[in-house]
Amino acid sequence: MAEKNLPKIKRESNFAFVLVAMVLAPILRLMFNIKTSGKENLPEGGYILVGNHLSYLDPFSFAYSVYIHMKRVPHYLAKESIFRIPIIGKILPHVGQIPVYRGGKSNEEPLRAAKEYLKAGQVVVVFPEGTLTRDPDQWPMRGKAGAIRLAVELGLPIVPCGQWGVEKVLGNYSKKFRPNPFHVVRVKIGKPMNFEELRGKTLSAKEIADATDKVMREISKIVGELRGETPPKELWDPTKVGQSEIGNYRKQA
Repeated sequence: MAEKNLPKIKRESNFAFVLVAMVLAPILRLMFNIKTSGKENLPEGGYILVGNHLSYLDPFSFAYSVYIHMKRVPHYLAKESIFRIPIIGKILPHVGQIPVYRGGKSNEEPLRAAKEYLKAGQVVVVFPEGTLTRDPDQWPMRGKAGAIRLAVELGLPIVPCGQWGVEKVLGNYSKKFRPNPFHVVRVKIGKPMNFEELRGKTLSAKEIADATDKVMREISKIVGELRGETPPKELWDPTKVGQSEIGNYRKQA
C-alpha cells in the first residue's frame, strides 16, 4: 500500500469513525452481546491495548468494547491484506486504521503512524500473536515484540485484555457464522503494565522476549479468569510443532 494511503492523524473524535460506528455498532449488537469489565484499570492518555486473538471477529468485538464501553477510538495495527478488500479497504485509513505488512516489506511508515496516535494521547490496539491462535485449546500463544518496542520507546503503558465467547459466533479459522444477540462475549481489562526499567538502554533479544512473554502470560491469566480455568504453563509456539506463522495453517496442513 502506498504511503499516501496511511491515515492522517486527527482528533480522537474522528468524524468518519463516528459515522462508521453509528452504522456498525447496531449490526454488531445483533451478532453478540459484549460485556466489558475492569474499566477502572484504564489509564488516561495514550496506551497500547493488547488482547488475545481467537476469531476473525476479534477486531470488531474489541472495537465495540473500546469505543462503546471504554469511550475511546481504537486505532488498529492490522494486516495489510484487509486494506485490499473492496470498499472496506478504502474506508479503513480514513477511520484511523493502520496497515502492517508481511513478507519483509518495511513497516517504518505504519509504525510512525501508530507512534503519532500514541503521542497524541490516543489508543492503539494490537494483537501480539500476529495471527489467530494455533493453540489446540484456544489459549493465547507466544507473542511478537511490536507492542513492547512501542511501549518502551514512548514510555507508555501496555493494557492487557482478555476476551472469551466470540469464538462461539465465528470459530477459530471457521466459516460457520452463528450470530446471536443474546450470546455474551466477555472482555476483561487488566492492570496497566509499565516497562520503565527497559527505557534508555540497548535491549538484548532476551530482554525483549522476556517482556513480551510477560505480557502474553498476563493476557493468558485474564483469559483463564474468564474461562474459569488455569492457563497452560507454556505458551504455544507454532514453530516448535511445524506450524506456519501466518495464514490459515489448517488449510496448509
